[in-house]
Amino acid sequence: MRLVFCGTPAFAVPTLQALRSAGHRIELVLCQPDRPSGRGLALTVPPVKQAALEAGIEVLQPEKVRTNAELQTRLEAIQPDAIIVVAYGRLIPRWMLDLARYGNLNLHGSLLPKYRGAAPIQWAVANGDTVTGVTTMLLDEGMDTGGTLLRRELPIGPADTAEELFPRLAELGAPLMVETLAGLESGTIEAQKQDNSLATAAPMLTRDDGRIDPARSAQSIYDRWRGFQPWPGAWTAVRGKKLTLHRMVPAPTAQKGKPGIFRVDGDRLLFTAGDGASLEVTELQLEGKRRMPAADLLRGHGVVDGDRLDS
Repeated sequence: MRLVFCGTPAFAVPTLQALRSAGHRIELVLCQPDRPSGRGLALTVPPVKQAALEAGIEVLQPEKVRTNAELQTRLEAIQPDAIIVVAYGRLIPRWMLDLARYGNLNLHGSLLPKYRGAAPIQWAVANGDTVTGVTTMLLDEGMDTGGTLLRRELPIGPADTAEELFPRLAELGAPLMVETLAGLESGTIEAQKQDNSLATAAPMLTRDDGRIDPARSAQSIYDRWRGFQPWPGAWTAVRGKKLTLHRMVPAPTAQKGKPGIFRVDGDRLLFTAGDGASLEVTELQLEGKRRMPAADLLRGHGVVDGDRLDS
């Protein structure tokens, strides 16, 4: 097929590569503009752009899509059989939805209608789900409300983080998109309407989502830490300074203590959650200091026994 591909982050790269390997013609790639990142705020090239240029595919990075007459003219000239959208980061306007013969096909990182929104992978982990997956769907003007096509499940391990699931789901979804195109072309699959009564939201993450609430259960705190990797992570404040908890594990045995109070046990740093179960913090970073193992911070008295997590 003659395709236009819309995607930006690393999650979208395996699908782009799989479509090329399957013999489809990627006429054009759209991705978001280069953005400043890192401490030096140097312009960073999106992974999809890098992969496309290496493959000799033309790339456009429009700041606007909905009212971009030049882009509309260009896509109308291509007359793609399908427009593939994978983590593009832009809403697809009506004129693009109506353009391609097989529509705009999206690879979504959840088992729709569960987790519609910008952060489906993170929220699945943060909510303690044991299964997730990917879904191909026909885009419409709603937020992940279009008809679903194919899906594949993936188990979530008890210690898996969202950061670890991203590449696994990307690799799972890439051949699924190839299979979806083949099914649409042969007429063996058709879109199935979603049951809106089963829909759940996966909104864009904010910094405050990472703030630890010690009133939650230990499992909930741990699951949210796993889900919010690498950002916004898990953080609190101690004596007015931000404290980021980079690594934590459920304590193997219950430890007595009031919820939200740090306890020092030799080189170990623990705190009790709202349900009485405990978590051990193994790596953390106090504002103004480097990231370090808990034992090192304890030796420097960055955190002492009895310090309270600021909820």
